[in-house]
Amino acid sequence: MLQIWKIAVTNVKLIQENELVKSVKLAELDGHIVVKEIETLQPILPSSYFGKPLKIVEFLALNERATGFPFFDICLTFLIIPVKVASGERSFSKLNLIKSHLRSNMLQDRLNSLAILSTEGDEAKNLNFEVAEQKPRHISLSRTDVQTCTYWRAPVIWDGMFNPEYYDVFYRKQNTSVALTVFAVGKYLDTYLKDFLTSAERYFMVGLRVTYYIFTDDPTKVPQVALAPGREVVTLQVERHRRWQDISMMRMKSIADTIESQVRHRAQYVFCLDVDQVFVGRFGTEALGDSVALMHAFFYRTPKFRYTYDQNPKSEAFMEKGDIYYHAAVFGGTWQNVKRLTESCYKGIMKDKENQVEALWHDESHLNKYFWIHKPTKVLSPEYCWAPEIGYRMDLHFPRLVWAEKHYRALRQ
Repeated sequence: MLQIWKIAVTNVKLIQENELVKSVKLAELDGHIVVKEIETLQPILPSSYFGKPLKIVEFLALNERATGFPFFDICLTFLIIPVKVASGERSFSKLNLIKSHLRSNMLQDRLNSLAILSTEGDEAKNLNFEVAEQKPRHISLSRTDVQTCTYWRAPVIWDGMFNPEYYDVFYRKQNTSVALTVFAVGKYLDTYLKDFLTSAERYFMVGLRVTYYIFTDDPTKVPQVALAPGREVVTLQVERHRRWQDISMMRMKSIADTIESQVRHRAQYVFCLDVDQVFVGRFGTEALGDSVALMHAFFYRTPKFRYTYDQNPKSEAFMEKGDIYYHAAVFGGTWQNVKRLTESCYKGIMKDKENQVEALWHDESHLNKYFWIHKPTKVLSPEYCWAPEIGYRMDLHFPRLVWAEKHYRALRQ
């Protein structure tokens, strides 16, 4: 890693003298800032990537971290520019072999394809045509009918925007592990938990190591569910509060405490979900990121003036405006970021209690305030928590997690 530091700092001077960089107004690079960015990046970068600029670029791009290290990202760009490219010369020599007098009537499209196969022969030999035949569904990796990126450059994840195999291979190579927290207290335990766990085993982060942290007031009632290898259930007993609102708000403290005492030693990522939901489709590695928030299904097509932010100036969750209305039923990220989020929300909740006020939508109001100040690096579309009662939506192709049937009157008594 030290070599990259020296190369990066050296290249800062070269970059500053480069006319191409000056032409795009990127010449104002400070070597000291680059070093600070590298020092910040080092703890989260896999050790196997040290000294490998291409691997570092791939890591930053896949995890949406490049915007957090802008100067170092520019340096890396120049580090991976080849000094000499022989592939262009090879392509011209190959053309003489491909387009001979025997193939003089060949059209341009076919010529281009044969030239690519010829110059990239090693890659062509490794293509897996069996996988292509087994999965004929076309993935365009783009959507024009929905919002796919926020103004702060966080991707909004929809079906058709990503290659699931690429994400899965990357995170499996990193030996990634995920913690999933869920609260099942009182009647919620009997009504929802078994279906939640059973469906999670089928669809949630399949192929990764997952630990389910079940927070409940009665551990003896936690159902036994068949788990795949590398996956386990940890049951944690919590107090059953008299009001459901207090259960919802106090979960922030329980999650933060558990991350500090257990999760951080076992998992890189944490997802926090409500129990009254059922997985119905892939909820996979494409959802992993530094800080992950969820668009609320009822508000993603609603004008901003109708967002139900807390409008009470006395509350710590008070917001005059916002970007997106987020749903507290799903949020996640690295354990460090989830710990910061839950601690911040808990502090806001306790401050409100001191002032004898309560946020409009309890922990969800505080979560929206947090994400307004600390922008998420990835936003999940309503596919990742859909309400069937909304009905058919043309832009929603593939629900992954859906609300279970609600029985609020009976469950919250």
